Amino acid sequence: MKDIKIPGYGPVRLRHLVCDFSGTLSVDGILIDGVREKLNEIAETYEIHILTADTHGRAAKQLEGVKCEINFLDRDYQDVQKELYTLMLGADLVIALGNGINDRKMLRSARIGIAVCLAEGLSIEAMKMADIIVTSPVDALDLVLNPNRLIATLRN
Repeated sequence: MKDIKIPGYGPVRLRHLVCDFSGTLSVDGILIDGVREKLNEIAETYEIHILTADTHGRAAKQLEGVKCEINFLDRDYQDVQKELYTLMLGADLVIALGNGINDRKMLRSARIGIAVCLAEGLSIEAMKMADIIVTSPVDALDLVLNPNRLIATLRN
């Protein structure tokens, strides 16, 4: 668990990192270089949850050796599934990463939502619901690892 004081944003207590897999941590189902190491470092402080419909059928293999819980979603209503999962964890304790329209509700409900724009793109709806936008999952994970970066971006 991590407590962060962000001026004008209010106190933040984070316990869970919830991530989309396809298009957020991976491109074409292949994990981006550096993500595995960052996730394992984050796992020392946070519980990590990967939510995926596994579009490319590679998530389990790509996440071998990562200290995380992988949750495979049904094909329908993924936006609702992701939002309900975040709410079940306690949305105020969640920092979430996503890129697709099916991530928008998760990004909105999480205490901090980070939209990631990779080769797959970033949906406008996900962008609108995020608190922060980055161009790399490594940058997003570095925000989690270095709370002063979150403070610098989110303070009012």
